[in-house]
Amino acid sequence: MSALNAVEKGAAAVGAHLVRDVSLPALVLHRDALEHNIRWMQAFVSNSGAQLAPHGKTSMMPALFQRQIEAGAWGITLANAVQTRAAYAGGVRRVLMANQLVGAPNMALIADLLADPDFDFHCMVDHPDNVADLGLFFAARGLRLNVMIEYGVVGGRCGCRSEQEVRELAKAIKAQPALALTGIEGYEGVIHGEHAVSGIRDFAASLVRLAVDLQNNGAFDLPKPIITASGSAWYDLIAESFEAQNAAGRFLSVLRPGSYVAHDHGIYKEAQCCVLDRRGDLNEGLRPALEVWAHVQSMPEPGFAVVALGKRDVAYDAGLPVPLKRYKAGNVPAEGDDVTACKVTAVMDQHAFMTVAPGVELRIGDIISFGTSHPCLTFDKWQVGCLVDERLQVVESLHTCF
Repeated sequence: MSALNAVEKGAAAVGAHLVRDVSLPALVLHRDALEHNIRWMQAFVSNSGAQLAPHGKTSMMPALFQRQIEAGAWGITLANAVQTRAAYAGGVRRVLMANQLVGAPNMALIADLLADPDFDFHCMVDHPDNVADLGLFFAARGLRLNVMIEYGVVGGRCGCRSEQEVRELAKAIKAQPALALTGIEGYEGVIHGEHAVSGIRDFAASLVRLAVDLQNNGAFDLPKPIITASGSAWYDLIAESFEAQNAAGRFLSVLRPGSYVAHDHGIYKEAQCCVLDRRGDLNEGLRPALEVWAHVQSMPEPGFAVVALGKRDVAYDAGLPVPLKRYKAGNVPAEGDDVTACKVTAVMDQHAFMTVAPGVELRIGDIISFGTSHPCLTFDKWQVGCLVDERLQVVESLHTCF
């Protein structure tokens, strides 16, 4: 018997049709919505007087990084050294690493890339220990590393907790010949509660104020230092605050949303509605481009279906999958029936429990398209996704680098 090769989950040939030719479950990206989102966010950021460095950790798809750069992105944001190496292998030549670079093996991964004079890399620092470690390591390699001070909030994630800590850290960086201070960074996504909007505006203003203070004291090693913040929920407030503080006049303002590229049917859909409420000048917003498709696996009880989709296939940290449409397997051209009245009530490793709404008739083998909430934790469950056109035919296989 001849050996058979393994098959990647959700892999499909170009030209394959989702309802007829693709082994499910599959990660599906709709081309029209994806391209709209890339254009939309690039235009929004550019019109705000800022640059865009999308967070690549959302998809970890180098093919999407290239689309974002071709649309005008200044660079790509990433979370760690391994992701940076993957992006570099995919052609990215400017990276903001939105964390401290910790550990000698990880430092070595970046040092190897810095041998390329065309590679522009900046990582964050928020503690004197890390500054000392980086200074020692890169001095031994005969390299100079670009670092940016991360400014955080009490009870939040990473970052210096006070303006005085930022100033002291700038002095520590200045004492390290192998380090160059190129900017200041913050992340507003950890600010929540009833007064989140005013809190985020205050945080952005303090970020600019700190940058001005550091620049006036000669702390930066760039004539136009970088000032950067913004996730995918509050990017409009950061853009407005930077613009109001005239950050672009003295600094290179960089926004870093990531999830916008695929958007979702959950937390970012809600966040986008808030953006549109705050910004009456925006006529349209982002469109959900990401779905996961799966078969009805079992119907053991009336009104109850088990779908072949689980925690290994879709995010479940910020809401369960959202049933969208039902397709009859093999029927081309495909016409989907609305099943949004159905509801996923639980997910297990490989199964989703779905309540079937009155009037919805399903049979085993039917195909359900599901929306997701928090796209980052859906992408990371796949090695390949299907980019499809309006006819639901695969036009490209998009590979991830998780």
